[in-house]
Amino acid sequence: MSAPLSPLIHLIDDDDAVRAGLALLIGTVGLRVQTWADPQEFMRSFDRQGIGAIVLDVRMPGISGLTVLDQLVEQGVDQPVIMLTGHGTVELCRRAFKSGATEFLEKPVDDELLLEALQNAVRLHVRSRERHQADRHARAHYAQLSEREREVLGLIVEGLTNKEIGRALGLSPRTVESHRANLFAKLQVESLAHLIRHYATLAAEADR
Repeated sequence: MSAPLSPLIHLIDDDDAVRAGLALLIGTVGLRVQTWADPQEFMRSFDRQGIGAIVLDVRMPGISGLTVLDQLVEQGVDQPVIMLTGHGTVELCRRAFKSGATEFLEKPVDDELLLEALQNAVRLHVRSRERHQADRHARAHYAQLSEREREVLGLIVEGLTNKEIGRALGLSPRTVESHRANLFAKLQVESLAHLIRHYATLAAEADR
């Protein structure tokens, strides 16, 4: 998939010393870091299509980290968000997770906990983007099928043989085989397992 050379961590905290220290720490595991003192500037400027994660302080002047988190969710931003706070409470933690945070850590942050949380978040984000891209490709390929080919596909994923599909659709086995070969080519799959894994859901949706 198309992605930056390496994941990018966005670190938003109004404390200069905290930003500098955490940026150095995160860099020790090979992750790139972009720091932001102003959460509103971050919201205006950061690359929403990039791969990575967001580290966000809860208490900042002007706008709280929880408000920023809510805005990220409303805008459909999919980068995982790790919340930091020097004044943690059970209620604050609950609100953060309810709003969509993937992790909630108290300051002073344990180095190992933060690095582990970031590495897990980045791995999850990469896998999520790969799944979404595969889904987009699957839908684009599925759109190329004729109506008859979609009917054949739906019956294939139900487990019917070519003869059974032919009887169901009033087609000869040779015609079914031709449709089958065409849809395999259009969907760019090489095995029945691959076909079912990527297109069973689309075929089921088409039947509804």
